[in-house]
Amino acid sequence: MRIKSRLYDLWIRMLGSPSDFPLNARIFHAVSLISIAALIYNVPFNYIIGLPKIAIASMVVLIIMCMLYYNSRIKNRVTVSVLIANIVGLGLFTLNYFLNSGLNGPTELFYLLFLLLSIAISPVNQYKVWIPINICLVLTMNAIEYFYPETVPYTYSNRANAFVDQMSAYVVVAILAYISMDNIRRSYESERTAVLEQSRFIVEKNAQILKQNEGLERINAEKNKLMSIVAHDLRSPLASIQNFLELLNQYDLDEAQKADIKKDLLEATKDTMALLSKLLNWSKSQLNGVSANKEMLVLHELLDTTLNLERSGAIRKHIEIDYDIDPSIAIFADSEMMQIIFRNLIGNAIKFTPEGGQISINSIVAGKNCVIAIKDNGIGIPPERQAAIFSLNVQSTYGTKKEKGVGLGLLLTQEFILAQNGKIWFETVPTGGTCFFVSIPMADALVTKTTENQLQLGTSDRS
Repeated sequence: MRIKSRLYDLWIRMLGSPSDFPLNARIFHAVSLISIAALIYNVPFNYIIGLPKIAIASMVVLIIMCMLYYNSRIKNRVTVSVLIANIVGLGLFTLNYFLNSGLNGPTELFYLLFLLLSIAISPVNQYKVWIPINICLVLTMNAIEYFYPETVPYTYSNRANAFVDQMSAYVVVAILAYISMDNIRRSYESERTAVLEQSRFIVEKNAQILKQNEGLERINAEKNKLMSIVAHDLRSPLASIQNFLELLNQYDLDEAQKADIKKDLLEATKDTMALLSKLLNWSKSQLNGVSANKEMLVLHELLDTTLNLERSGAIRKHIEIDYDIDPSIAIFADSEMMQIIFRNLIGNAIKFTPEGGQISINSIVAGKNCVIAIKDNGIGIPPERQAAIFSLNVQSTYGTKKEKGVGLGLLLTQEFILAQNGKIWFETVPTGGTCFFVSIPMADALVTKTTENQLQLGTSDRS
């Protein structure tokens, strides 16, 4: 098997790879090699059976075929080589007809074989030239022999030589026909496989392009959605600010009225700043990609900073915040990202909790992760909004005191959590509140505590 494989590799190198030559050129190379092998056999054979002139003619053609193979395989002059090969082949077999007993010799078998080979090696547009020439030559020589039999002498010295020549010619033609057709079939299969692979490559590339187009269309839709949100949500607070300033400028208001306007103006400004902050954070994540600079953070200290920023909103709505975090818990996360995550989640809890409501913030250790639960007893999330809650398709809604959001907070929160190898999910009951869970990897240096002293977030707490 190893010898056969090496011979096949040598054969392929002699023919030329599919990338080097087209199909008809590789077939011509195969035919040339087969013809050279046949002529090497034919030269001494014809001399032995008493046909020296045929042996000399075969020697001349052998030299020509070697030159044509070199000209085609090495010099890459396929077209000229094929043309000369057709002319030389027809010339050799015509000469062979008259020197080797005409109809009594094997020449017509060789003509039939050469017709097959000529079809295999010639371009399609030359079939109408070589096929008629082949047929006309055979018919013409037969007619000459019929009307002028003296022009075609009987050259065999005895009956045994004639028998051997006929039988050997048939065997040679059969072998050459088989080798030629087998090579043609293999070449066709090779071409077919190459075309199939190319087609498969094109299909895969088209699929990638379609996927990229879908991604671009999605991004374009998100961009349009974002622009719509910005146009709508910025217009409202800016219009409020403009109206307040016009009132202060056009009318003489007492101090109580001015105080109310200043308060409303401050609230509108804060809403606008919060909106712009979320837009800025989301735009940065889209332009630069989400990349977390993780470090060991003490969860208690991290949440204290966030609560100090959000506590004023809870005080205005008289919302009580229960905060119970184990001071020993440390997480491996990005400080800035976690601040934004907690501000969004706590801010949403305050936003959707009515006056006098309650928010609880707890944490537990679950294996190598810390799970933080932020639970409120607010208005909950309607079922029709839950599927799109972490996408840009979510509709921004007003809070219990008409607080306006941009609809980007939870989308940004999810992106930042995933960038830190964390998870986020929620449980909600309409009119019964919502609990958001954030799972973040703990710092490697922390020794995990047993669950006996941990706060439990049971099914009763998540309902």
